[in-house]
Amino acid sequence: MAKITHPKRALSTNPLKSSTPLGAALAYLGIERAIPLFHGSQGCTAFAMVHLVRHFKEAVPLQTTAMNEVSTILGGADQIEEAIENLRKKSNPRFIGIASTALTETRGEDVMGELKEIVRRRDDFADTAVVYASTPDFEGALEDGWAKAVEAIIDALVPETTERDPDLRQVNLLCGSHLTPAEVEELVRLIRAFGLSPIVLPDISTSLDGHVSDDWRGTSLGGTTIEDIGRMDRSAFTLAIGESMRGAAKKLEDRALVPFRVFQSVTGLKPVDAFIRTLMSLAGLQDAPPSIKRERSRLMDASLDAHFHTGGLQVAIAADPDLLFALSSTLAGMGAEIVTAVSTSQHNPVLERVPADEVVIGDLGDFEDLARAAGARILVTHSHGRHAAHRLHLPLVRAGFPIFDRIGAQDICRVGYRGTRAFLYEIANTVQSIHHRATPEDFGAAPIPEEFDHVPHAQTC
Repeated sequence: MAKITHPKRALSTNPLKSSTPLGAALAYLGIERAIPLFHGSQGCTAFAMVHLVRHFKEAVPLQTTAMNEVSTILGGADQIEEAIENLRKKSNPRFIGIASTALTETRGEDVMGELKEIVRRRDDFADTAVVYASTPDFEGALEDGWAKAVEAIIDALVPETTERDPDLRQVNLLCGSHLTPAEVEELVRLIRAFGLSPIVLPDISTSLDGHVSDDWRGTSLGGTTIEDIGRMDRSAFTLAIGESMRGAAKKLEDRALVPFRVFQSVTGLKPVDAFIRTLMSLAGLQDAPPSIKRERSRLMDASLDAHFHTGGLQVAIAADPDLLFALSSTLAGMGAEIVTAVSTSQHNPVLERVPADEVVIGDLGDFEDLARAAGARILVTHSHGRHAAHRLHLPLVRAGFPIFDRIGAQDICRVGYRGTRAFLYEIANTVQSIHHRATPEDFGAAPIPEEFDHVPHAQTC
C-alpha cells in the first residue's frame, strides 16, 4: 500500500493539476448540443478556454456569467438568468451545464436554490436542460470536477424508478476524466463486439474527437443525447471506468436500481481480461469473439517483445489519480519500478493501490526533485513536464491533460488490448531512443579520474 504524503510548502512552483471547474466543463462537453457555463468572472473562463483549445485544437463553446464587483457582493442569480437567456437566443442549446468557481463558492451563494427558482419562473426555459455542479477551484482537481458534473447530470436527467424493466442488451458506460476520445471509442467498440448497446456518459468520443462539422453551431458537436440519458434507467448494467466514477455509478444504482461494477483500470492484460469477462457474462457468451482473442494474443506477444526494455526501468509518473494508477500498474506488471509518483487530488482511494512506496500530492516541482533524487530514467506526465525533462535530460512520454505541444492528443489510446499494446511499444521505443555512450564503469573498471574527465571518449565504428 502506497503512503500518501503532502509536501508542506507555501506555494506551487510548477502546477500539475487543472482546476475542478475545467473538469466539469470537459464532462459537459460530452453531452450533445451542450454549452458549459462558468458561474464566475471572465478570467476564470479564459484560463480554462486556453487549456481546452490548446489541447484539442478545436473551438470550444465555453461561456461565463461574467460576475463583476457588484454581483459578487449582492449575488449572481440575475447573471445566471441573463446568461441562460442569451445562450438560448444565440445558440439554442439542448443542455447548459453550470459549474461554480472559487469566486461564488467563497461568497457562499445558494446557486442550486436560485436556479430552481429561475427554472420554475421561466417557462420558456423548459426545453433546455440546465444542470448545476458545485466545483470550487480551491478543492480537488480536474478529475473531481468531472466526477461531480457526471453525478449532477444523473441527478437531474435520469428518472427515478422503483421497478426494474431492463433492456438486457443495453449497458451504461460511465467514463472517467482520464479517458481520451479515442479510448472511449475503443471501449464502445469492445462492448459492441459482444452484441451489447452502450449508452456512454459523457461521450467525448463524438464531440471532441477532432472532426469537421457540416455547419457551425455554438454548442458541442456531438455527445450523449438528452434522450439517451433519460433511458439509462433501463440498462441491464453499468460499467464504470475509473475509481472516480464509483460515486456516479452508485447514484445511478440508487435512482434506477441498475447494478454496477467499477474498473479501476482497463490498461494492461489482467484489467482488460476482467473487463472482457464481464462483457461475456452480460452477453451470455462462453467465449470471446475471435477478433478479441486475436487482439489478446497480439498483446501477449507485444509484452514479450517489450519486457526486455521495461524490466527494471525506473519510471517517474505525475498524473490525476485514475490515470496514475492505470499507467503505473501496467508498467509495474511489466517489471518497471515506479520510483516517483505524484498526483493532484487526495479524494481518490485508488492512490493507495499505486505500485510505489509513496504517492505525493504535489506539483511538477516536487515531481522534478523526486525524479532526480530517485534516478528516474523516463518521465510520464502532461506537456508542462517538458521543462523538467529538459533540465533532467530525460525522455518525456506525454499523458493526461493538457497536451499542447503535440497534435493528435485526442487520438491517443492506451486502453483495451489494442491500446495497451500501443502503450508498451511507446514506452519500449522511448527507452530505445535514449542515447547511451559506454564508459569503463559499464564494464566494471574504475571510474575515470575527475582531472581526466574532460578527455573525449574514443569513437568506434
